[in-house]
Amino acid sequence: MLILNAVLLVIFDFYIFFALRATKIKAVKTKWFSFIWWGYSIGLLVGLFISAKYNIPLMYRSIILVAFFMTATSKFIFILVLLADDIRRGGVWISRLFSPRKRESLAERVEDLAEPLPENPKHGISRSEFLTKSGILVASLPVVPLAWGVISGGYDYQIRRQKLYLPNLPASFHGMRIAQISDVHSGSFYNKKAVLGGVEMLLNEKADVTFFTGDLVNNIASEMRDYQDIFSKVKSDLGVYSTLGNHDYGDYYYGPTDSLAKRKNLQDVIDTHKVMGWDLLMDEHRSLKLNNEEISIVGVQNWGTGRFPKKGDLKKALMGTEESPVKLLLSHDPSHWRAQVLDTDVDVMFAGHTHGMQFGVRNEHFQWSPAKYIYKEWAGLYEEKQQKLYVNVGYGFLGYPGRVGILPEITIFELIKGEKPLV
Repeated sequence: MLILNAVLLVIFDFYIFFALRATKIKAVKTKWFSFIWWGYSIGLLVGLFISAKYNIPLMYRSIILVAFFMTATSKFIFILVLLADDIRRGGVWISRLFSPRKRESLAERVEDLAEPLPENPKHGISRSEFLTKSGILVASLPVVPLAWGVISGGYDYQIRRQKLYLPNLPASFHGMRIAQISDVHSGSFYNKKAVLGGVEMLLNEKADVTFFTGDLVNNIASEMRDYQDIFSKVKSDLGVYSTLGNHDYGDYYYGPTDSLAKRKNLQDVIDTHKVMGWDLLMDEHRSLKLNNEEISIVGVQNWGTGRFPKKGDLKKALMGTEESPVKLLLSHDPSHWRAQVLDTDVDVMFAGHTHGMQFGVRNEHFQWSPAKYIYKEWAGLYEEKQQKLYVNVGYGFLGYPGRVGILPEITIFELIKGEKPLV
């Protein structure tokens, strides 16, 4: 993936560079422009390789990733504009090539290939130059929101409140409050004070139970070294229950094949949950009891459709819960809901994984993100008959070290005995 990204960026660079040199913009024809253009590109690629291969400080790694993300986004947008102009110019050339023209030899037509189409109006600028300059403007627009997403969005934790109506809920659990966080991705953090501030927001809610639905790290257990003490503060009177996500297995660092180092890393991740006092559910369940009444909290390892690991065993996790009036499931990937969970009697599934792509629009009445084109259920509450799924868009971030519109989430649920009132 790293090599592919680098190759694409180089292709973008050559295409845009020579397109700019073909314009009448004087600045792009100077030596200093070439020096800055290629110096920045080479420096960015070198930084990208260093950040991927060496354990450099997270702050510098984040700066490199932000620069790469914003550069690639802007250049991709610019290329779309340039391609549109090239397609237009090609269409004009083809139409002229096949149109009957007097006293024009084949050699003259072939010569047209090497010459730009005549677009020199008496007043103003040509269409191509207009499109090129417009492309520069349009390509620069994403820089502002993306930069703001790093400065502010990545740690702008939001409390979202959600009532869950459950007809079979035992009376003792009516009004119980559950907190959920997901997708910490500790390897991406670079601001401990901000992370602690989010944890303190969570603790101020004084939830009876807390759920964590996977992806504690990006790749390796040691990423939690600087943040273990912070997340150890997450406590609830009735316990903190957690599960694993696709990033917790080390597949993206050690590769898909099994190895001693990879197994040790996974055990270190598991041990980290234990040290923090979190009850990690590995295809198993716990009975939560109040006043001689109980409900089941079920947790499975990661199970996702497509290329994501299918390590969870839902059938095994549910064994022994047959008499439980309510089953609450922790499963990292929301695609698990339609693939398997809807065929069970699980009442509510709590998931994460999507991050809402860390980009989009979300308010009380409307939400949109490119994530919706990948996941049918990508953020918030979904219901089908009597079964429910809630997708938390995550506490941390991955890749792009920020968020635009889809802000980090702490969800507070209230369990309500009964049917949801008709609006």
